[in-house]
Amino acid sequence: TVVPTLQDLIEKGEEEDACVELLSTILEVLYKAQKVNPVSSAASFAQVKKHTQLILERLLQTVNRRVIVLERENTLRSHYVACMAAILSQMDQDHYSSFIQSFPSRPELMDFLMETFILFKDLIGKTVYPSDWMVMNMVQNREFLRAINQFATTLTEMFLSNGSFELQLWNNYFHLSVAFLTQDSLQLENFSQAKRNSILAKYGDMRATIGAAIRDMWYNLGHHKIEFIPGMVGPILEVTLVPELELRRSTIPIFFDMMLCEYQLTKSFSRFEDEILRKLDSEVEGGRGDEQYKQLFESILLSCCRGHPELAKPGENFVALVTGLLERLLDYRAVMNDENKTYSMSCTVNLLNFYKEIDRQAMYIRYLYKLKDLHVSYENYTEGAYTLLLHAQLLKWSDEANTAPIQGLHGPSLHTQRQLKELLYNQIIDYFDQGKMWEEAIHICKELAEQYESEVFDYEMLSDILQREARFYEKILKVLRPSPDYFAVGYYGQGFPTFLRNKVFIYRGKEYERREDFEMRLLSPFPNAEKLQSTSPPDQDITGSPGQYIQCFTVQPAEEAKGRFKDRSIPEQITNFYKANHIQTFSYSRPFKKGPKDPDNEFANMWIERTTFVTAYPLPGILRWFVVTSTTTTIISPLENAIETMMKTNEKIMSEINRHQNDPSLPINPLSMLLNGIVDPAVMGGFAKYETAFFQESYLQEHPGDEGNIEKLKDLIAWQIPLLAEGIWIHGRKVSEDLRPFHERMELCFTQLRAKVESQYGVREMVCFQDRRSGRPRSMAWGHNRDRLSHPEARQVLTETHPAPKAASRCSESEDCRNERRENRSSIFLGYRRQDPRQSLSELPEPKDEKRRLSHNMSESSGGSSNGKQPPPSRDTAGAQSSAAGQALSPTGFGGRVKSASKAPPPPRKISPAVYETFLEQSD
Repeated sequence: TVVPTLQDLIEKGEEEDACVELLSTILEVLYKAQKVNPVSSAASFAQVKKHTQLILERLLQTVNRRVIVLERENTLRSHYVACMAAILSQMDQDHYSSFIQSFPSRPELMDFLMETFILFKDLIGKTVYPSDWMVMNMVQNREFLRAINQFATTLTEMFLSNGSFELQLWNNYFHLSVAFLTQDSLQLENFSQAKRNSILAKYGDMRATIGAAIRDMWYNLGHHKIEFIPGMVGPILEVTLVPELELRRSTIPIFFDMMLCEYQLTKSFSRFEDEILRKLDSEVEGGRGDEQYKQLFESILLSCCRGHPELAKPGENFVALVTGLLERLLDYRAVMNDENKTYSMSCTVNLLNFYKEIDRQAMYIRYLYKLKDLHVSYENYTEGAYTLLLHAQLLKWSDEANTAPIQGLHGPSLHTQRQLKELLYNQIIDYFDQGKMWEEAIHICKELAEQYESEVFDYEMLSDILQREARFYEKILKVLRPSPDYFAVGYYGQGFPTFLRNKVFIYRGKEYERREDFEMRLLSPFPNAEKLQSTSPPDQDITGSPGQYIQCFTVQPAEEAKGRFKDRSIPEQITNFYKANHIQTFSYSRPFKKGPKDPDNEFANMWIERTTFVTAYPLPGILRWFVVTSTTTTIISPLENAIETMMKTNEKIMSEINRHQNDPSLPINPLSMLLNGIVDPAVMGGFAKYETAFFQESYLQEHPGDEGNIEKLKDLIAWQIPLLAEGIWIHGRKVSEDLRPFHERMELCFTQLRAKVESQYGVREMVCFQDRRSGRPRSMAWGHNRDRLSHPEARQVLTETHPAPKAASRCSESEDCRNERRENRSSIFLGYRRQDPRQSLSELPEPKDEKRRLSHNMSESSGGSSNGKQPPPSRDTAGAQSSAAGQALSPTGFGGRVKSASKAPPPPRKISPAVYETFLEQSD
């Protein structure tokens, strides 16, 4: 009686809510009655089954419509979902078979399956029950799983053959199955152990069931598989990333089947490879994947590939590619949420380098901008500029359309590569300006100026960029720019991530950052790490231990010789930049004692162990640190150490002199301490200990090969005298009356020191100090031949002296002043100034028997004038007079006049630079 009435109500579309509740109640009651008394209820239940086919179809359609319409009314939506679950729970195999057969045509059945798959996927993605309603969620999933498996059988039987295959229907099935498997309510690893055990006991792990069904349905596709590549690569990847061991083992082989399917058709699997690399990046970044997955993926796919000879080699390359990416992605994910983003930057660089190597430009650019954003958030503007420059270098100065994805808000308005590159260059210039890297900004300005002037003829933009460039030149000379410190940091022990483990990095410190502050910042991400006190490389006990050990010490940048700076007067603000930037080689010197100890003279047995580090890229770059790629260790003898110390001391004196000449307002205290520490033996001991240690006859007998270096050390000592003289003269002009006694004592000590040195090692006069130019600070520019001139014969070279013009008291911007400044720039640093600009050095007459003259012993050369008379020196005119001493380049890189310590010199003669270079090559 009830069933026909209910059927009639449904057909009329009335009281749908009551119909749903009534039928579900009837089915549930009859189902329970059949279990209690199968005999008495059999007839009634059979009658209900007979009349429910149409009712179930109409009810499912009605519920489907109601669920979709009532998305925002969660209470009603959950009511209808509960009714659907109740209806599905009453349906057995016969119900489903009868229901499927009741459809009058194949298109109507396909439409029903399509709608049902979409509905189920929608209900799974937008669950109607709270996450803690475990029973309701699991009941719903159980009934959905039974229905999905029933409909999968229908797909295989009715929609798989060549004439009846429906791609979209199968595609919907796979996406529904993947959504079901990956839903949050089935991820048992996220539940407590008690809750997990309860679910497994009552419902089992439904992920394994649906995973096996996905695998079987994939293999049932046969030759239709190629139609799902690469579309199904991402969904299958989601399935394999679920952290369930057996599920992974059963589904990872699907990847090999995809590779094989595409390879058999196209002799490559590039589409599959591109898609899995792209999807893997987003999946792992979203939290999926782990070390176990990487190992399983590698072992299973390698085993499959080696079973097919044609895929053995390309398969191995593919597996190596994916596992390499997985390793980098896992490292990146492990640190990307840390408060300290230092190591996120390292992992980002590892990833973008990886994508660059495998030519995935879109992913490469994506991580470039992630790195740029990290740098800007930490005010690393220099590194942010270098990062953007990598993207700009991929673009051309052309009107070609942009093919790579454009990051940022300006993307839609930038249609050509020229527009994008110009925008990037202006952003790069701003970042370089904020990072005080004006030399780099100037390079970009020059390139933009060339485009504005010669390509697009935009003179207004040309004017703007030239003005910016001019401001950068001005900042180089006028804005204080402290040189950063560099630190070597070693991460030892198995407790560190793989990208740090047992590696050494060179870090570029921030402005005015002390090593203590740097170490504190370095150790903050690793609170359990132990700081190593020794600077020696650790042994196997530390590198192989499970702990964390950090080693940190300051290193010195090894300045690369700049050919264009050789023998030229360069402002110190310019040269200082190249001493601390674009550096790839760094050194650390560790002193140690060797041989018999001399308590009175520590220099005699002070050896140096110098470790040289070479980084992967120059600093600064796209990171504030780079990994060390090679390390070499050399031993510096005490004599070589003394030479380096003297050379650095002379450079330091020169630097202080340049600073005070450029800025008379500087405080005098640093210069006072520097000069007094050298000239007063009671303070530093002077270089008397060098003489005691190395200038004795006994030392030369024991070390006959050091004769050249001994002469070099003597020459450095001799060249220090004119440097000290200039420094003391500047000190005397600026010293206050309170410090006048201190200055007078320093002058007395220097007078004694000067007399001693000039009597033993000869007289040196430096022309550059006699030709000071206001506002033009000089800096010692060491040339490539600094070490080449280590032979005593080299110091015999005498060149013709030229009178230097007297320094003007005032220099206006007149034509004469500009001519003089140009003349000054043309002179060789610390050498003579050309008297006739029309005559080049190469045009000087070459004297006969030049080599014989060059081979004279130094003791046979001196600084007398051609008539043998020596005019008295004068502070203001010393450089303007024609001295008796010839001008020479010393073995240490200084140039000026060299006077013998004993004999009167012969008249100076002209020497050709070409012959001089030949002599240097032969003597070297």
